[in-house]
Amino acid sequence: MKKGIIIYQSKYGATKKYAEWLVEMTGFDCIETPKATLNMAMQYETVILCGGIYASGIAGLSFLKKYISDLKTKKIAVFCVGASPYDEKAFNEIKAHNLINQLNNIPVFYGRGAWDESRMSFKDRTLCKLLKKAIAKKEPDTYEPWMKALMSASGQTCDWTDKKYLIPVHDYIEG
Repeated sequence: MKKGIIIYQSKYGATKKYAEWLVEMTGFDCIETPKATLNMAMQYETVILCGGIYASGIAGLSFLKKYISDLKTKKIAVFCVGASPYDEKAFNEIKAHNLINQLNNIPVFYGRGAWDESRMSFKDRTLCKLLKKAIAKKEPDTYEPWMKALMSASGQTCDWTDKKYLIPVHDYIEG
């Protein structure tokens, strides 16, 4: 049986970058979620799903939801990527929202991604603009960390990706 596979879904490139860094660190195979199959995943001891966070959902998590019964003997982890700085409360909400039922015991890790409105789809750009408008009506001293990040990144290109975010998932894989 092969050691491990990284299955990832990346919309704008940050998650793909993390998946590639994980490959360098682990020597695992790597494939995009749409190309992954259950038969493929069953050949590995460890399955790591990497997905970006969009509207509180983790991209690619549907793969695990669909096959978790078959994969329950595997070492599984989720590495999610978001544009906001790490905030324990927000991260716990993401986990509670996404990792339910048979997924609730899967370890979840977080890495900060990137922000580039010029690369966003029209829909994503529009949703972000609407969100920024709503946040702008609040007092800045009441902003949650993700709100501060959104407002400060507006109109800028930012890349917060860093290999340091992979250390906890790497430790889990090796443990």
